[in-house]
Order: sequence, then C-alpha cells, then structure tokens
Amino acid sequence: MKTFEELKISKSLLKSLDEVGFTEPTPIQESAIPVINSGMNLVGIAQTGTGKTAAYLLPLLTKLVRSEGKDPRVIVLVPTRELSVQVGEDTEELTGHTTLRHAAVYGGVGWTKHAEMIAPGVDILIATPGRLWDLYMAQAVSFRNVKHVVIDEADRMLDMGFMPQLRQLFEVIPHKRQNLLFSATFSEKVEQMAGEFLDHFEKVEVSPSATPAQLIKQLVYLTPNYRTKLNLVRHLLSDEEHFNRVILFVKTKEAADDVFRIIRRKTEGEKRIMHSNKGQSTRLNAIRDFKEGHIRILISTDMSARGLDVSMVSHVINFDIPPRYEDYVHRIGRTARAGNLGTAITLVGPDEEWHLRRIEKLIRMEIPRETMPPEVVQETTGFEERQQQLREIDRQRKIDDPDFKGAFHSKKKRPEHKSTNTGKKQGRRNR
Repeated sequence: MKTFEELKISKSLLKSLDEVGFTEPTPIQESAIPVINSGMNLVGIAQTGTGKTAAYLLPLLTKLVRSEGKDPRVIVLVPTRELSVQVGEDTEELTGHTTLRHAAVYGGVGWTKHAEMIAPGVDILIATPGRLWDLYMAQAVSFRNVKHVVIDEADRMLDMGFMPQLRQLFEVIPHKRQNLLFSATFSEKVEQMAGEFLDHFEKVEVSPSATPAQLIKQLVYLTPNYRTKLNLVRHLLSDEEHFNRVILFVKTKEAADDVFRIIRRKTEGEKRIMHSNKGQSTRLNAIRDFKEGHIRILISTDMSARGLDVSMVSHVINFDIPPRYEDYVHRIGRTARAGNLGTAITLVGPDEEWHLRRIEKLIRMEIPRETMPPEVVQETTGFEERQQQLREIDRQRKIDDPDFKGAFHSKKKRPEHKSTNTGKKQGRRNR
C-alpha cells in the first residue's frame, strides 16, 4: 500500500490528514489519486463510506496550491444540500494549513446570500446544480477559470432528474477541463452519463458495484406487520449501551412520525426526526448535533441516506425496504465508516421478502436472518393490512409469472342457462 506522500499529496494537506487521524489511503484513494494527478478524466466506482470524497479533494487541492483570483477553479457538483454541506466540511478540514478558499452552496435559501459568500473569491465551489445555475444566471459567478469538474453521487443525480441542469452547466463551463465522476453504482444510465460528459476516461472500481462495506454486520428480522416492527424497534433501542448512536431509516414521513412517537418516551437519549416537512435549518442542525454526539437516535427518510458522514454510528436500522434497491447500500453505509465496525438491521414484512431477495442479488450475498426476541410482542395483522400485503405479493408473483392469476383476480361469471322455446312450450303443456 502506498502512503499519502507517495501519492504526491502536498505537505500542507498532509498536516491536515495527520490532525484528523488519516494515516494511510483507502483503496479508492490509492487507485484514483494517481489517475487524477495525471490529468485524465476519471470514473470512480466505490461503495459509500470508502473515502471517495478525499479521493478527489486531495489531488485537486494539491493542484490548486494556493488561493488565486476570484473565480472558482474547481467545481464539485452534488445532488443534495446535505451532501453539499458535508463536502464543504471535509474541504474545511483539509485546507486548514492552506490559503485555499471554498464555499458550499445549495437551494432552499436565497441565492443572494450565497452570492455575497463567494463575492470575495473562491477557489473550490461545492454546489447543487440548480443553485449553481442560479448564481451563473445572476452573474454572481464566472466559470472562465474552471479547470476541474467533479460530479459526485452521479447515480443519485440521475435519480433526482438533474440531467437537464447538468447539460446546461456543461454548455457554459469551459470545455478544456478535467472531469471526474464518482458513483456507488455503475448502471447503464451512469455509463451513458459518463460517455456524454467525460468523453475519454479511465474507470477505477475498487470493489464490485453496489457491494456493502465489509465491516458492516448485516441482519434481517422477518416481521408479520407494521405494529410488530414498532415493538421490535422499541425493544432494540432499549439497549442503550450497544445502540449508542443510531440512524433509523424509514420510507415515509408518516412512518418517521410513528417511530418517533413510539420511542420518544420509552428510550433514553436525545432523538431527532428529519423528513420533507422539516425546514432546512432544522435538518442541518439535526445532522450537526448528531455528528457532535448530542443526539443518540436520528430518524430519517432517504433524503439523508447520502451525505451524512459520521464515523461512530453503531447501528443503522431499516424500518422498511427502501424504494430503490441501491439505496439499501447507501443507507447501511452510514455505519462502519472510517474503519469502524457497525451493524445494519433491516425489518422485513411478508410483502417485502421479494424485494429483499433482489437486494441480496444486487449485493451478491445472503443476509443472515435473526430470530425475533421473545420479549417482542408479535401483533395480529389487521384485516386491511393483510389485504394490502396479499395484493402486493400477488403483484410480485405476476411480475415473476405473467400467467399467474392471483388471489385478487376478477372471476368470470358463469353463463346463465336461458330457457329454449321448446322448454317454454313443454311448460305450457304441463300446466
């Protein structure tokens, strides 16, 4: 394994790495940094939690050397405000011994605030596509000196429909530049995206696409219904010693509210809840407090599955299967970061077992099933919930077998036997 010195990282950055405790490169850093140093375009495929942010920041910050002019020379495009803040914080840590200037901008606040922030000058600009376009159209930022562009979380960019904005931006950013694209998965769409924006590139994949980090212990509980899931969550979180810093992912904000109510008074430690109804400042404050250890349990929808970089998360609990199978990898990647161990627990209902098998196919492993603790009350499944489960199972079976009729298919009515004229005449004769 090479050292950061051998990867030609600048001395000022080496000081910062030493202060934050990074002593040796991760596999994605060891593979990607020489390619970036060479000036080639790069596609980096790496599972979440493997240090890919530093894989592009370290060589690019080394290239910048010192602050220069007013216009950005590096642009990092990210899909969410949470990830923009996170990359900004990582940049802050790494540039402590340099004169380099950076800013993180994103939607949800007035663009004039960000325009004032970057007005004195910025060397590296981290931005969501929409906010960057706002600043460009307002002539608050110029792209004339941009030499390097990073597309981070490319698969998420596609899922969130950012291709039109990306095409707009790449039309006005100078064509003579180095392009870097990072993604946790390399789907056909991501490959097409790379072909459109990167022209010729070198691909670096440090582990098979969509493979969870090896330090994550994965478990599955098969649960009969929603209320039993709530009982199991309450039981698990009562173990304060082992479940000391937990992210609990849910599919809907209604489920987030239900989980929050059930554990609010039954478990110790500060708890916060994040979903689309919460304001931006509330969500960012929750993430900050969670990172600083002031919050024990963070309940969130998938908007925070990426961009939440906390090194000491003991457990991730999936209250349900995420709508996108790839998001399973991103959810559980919030634990076992920076070389730490972690546990990911997924609660699976009868109508989710089909989806679980597809996740196992995606990650190329079978997730161990855990026995339900005897202390957990397994509730009786209500009629409506059971009907919903059966309908979903029918839908899944029809996907696997188009000829499958299912328990809820409409039955054909038996044809009525009409009386013939002969029968009518016979009846009249018998009268």
